[in-house]
Amino acid sequence: MTDSDRSAAVLSSPDEPAIRAPSGPGQAGRVGDHGPAPGADKRTAPAANPIRRHRGPIYAALDLGTNNCRLLIARPHDHGFRVLDGFTRIVRLGEGVSVTGRLSDAAMERTMEALRQCRNKLREHQPSRMRLIATEACRAAENGPAFLARVKEELGLDLEIVDRRTEAELAVTGCADLIEGTAAGALMFDIGGGSSELAWLDFRGGRPKSQGRMSASIRSWQSLPVGVVSIAEKFGGIDVTTEVFEAMVRHVSEHLRQFRGREKLRQMIANHPVHLIGTSGTVTTLAGLHLGLERYERQKVDGLWMRRAEVDDTMKVLLGMPFERRVAHPCIGRDRADLVLPGCAIFEAIRREWPTERVRVADRGLREGILISLMDADRTKSRATRYPRRNGNGG
Repeated sequence: MTDSDRSAAVLSSPDEPAIRAPSGPGQAGRVGDHGPAPGADKRTAPAANPIRRHRGPIYAALDLGTNNCRLLIARPHDHGFRVLDGFTRIVRLGEGVSVTGRLSDAAMERTMEALRQCRNKLREHQPSRMRLIATEACRAAENGPAFLARVKEELGLDLEIVDRRTEAELAVTGCADLIEGTAAGALMFDIGGGSSELAWLDFRGGRPKSQGRMSASIRSWQSLPVGVVSIAEKFGGIDVTTEVFEAMVRHVSEHLRQFRGREKLRQMIANHPVHLIGTSGTVTTLAGLHLGLERYERQKVDGLWMRRAEVDDTMKVLLGMPFERRVAHPCIGRDRADLVLPGCAIFEAIRREWPTERVRVADRGLREGILISLMDADRTKSRATRYPRRNGNGG
């Protein structure tokens, strides 16, 4: 299954439950013919369509990563949001960056085509607020900023390169609703194409009342300079023997030793209820294999709990699966066949470093975190306008 196919599974019909949207801070981006002038307010004006205004504002989030280009368009619904449209495509923008330090011409052209389709969807829906972000590939590549300048000039999409901490916080916000209510803490990880983010959440001093404020409970975080694309380029991802897989795991483990609070987190796991929560194509693929799905089904994967032994067994099956079978598998497909085992190696290194009994699978992440943040910022602003603080002696 390609990511283009998976995008259909993300969309909610009017009869499906909306995604819960905890609140959180955020900022807006903008789309236009030429983008905003320097220093201009990046918030878009409210949509002019009175029917659309009556039904509530529309929000959009775009995440351009090392491997994928993803767009999500939604409208607030109760305490969450209902997805109106979306787009996902594997573009491999960061292909070769770990070797050359630059985005290749072919990768940029693939990405431009995907972004052109995103631009068309944004024009169709006319969101009142949006945020468009780029992550590791554009952070790491020498010509990353120049590429985004070209995107702005040709497509009118103004993408911001976010730092690693912001990326980790947005992922936490997007997945916050899946953290178990009785947990004393959680270790959230997001395995990307060029980097992987980890965030240790510690609730022993109190848990935020609003799940969208969950990033306030981050005790320690780390951005690993390894992702599925960079690992595949270093070790190969087609013919992965047990020895090659173990070499991948050791490589990632060396980076994990730099995690601040590494030993304290291990002690917390030993003495308190703590679980892993993983958001990435790697973890959702493992979940689909574990469930024996004939095709990828988001509603069955998102929120799934997997026990340690179940992850062990599924990884063993995957490691023994020839490349051709990975290509043919409906939950993997050609686009992921050479990346899934490098992703499993990153996951395995995390599991060995901080062994927990369970992991929760999240088919959500940065885009959802952006939407939640934007919606909450507008709700907070609306409340402040309706209920202004009074100064003085009750006057």
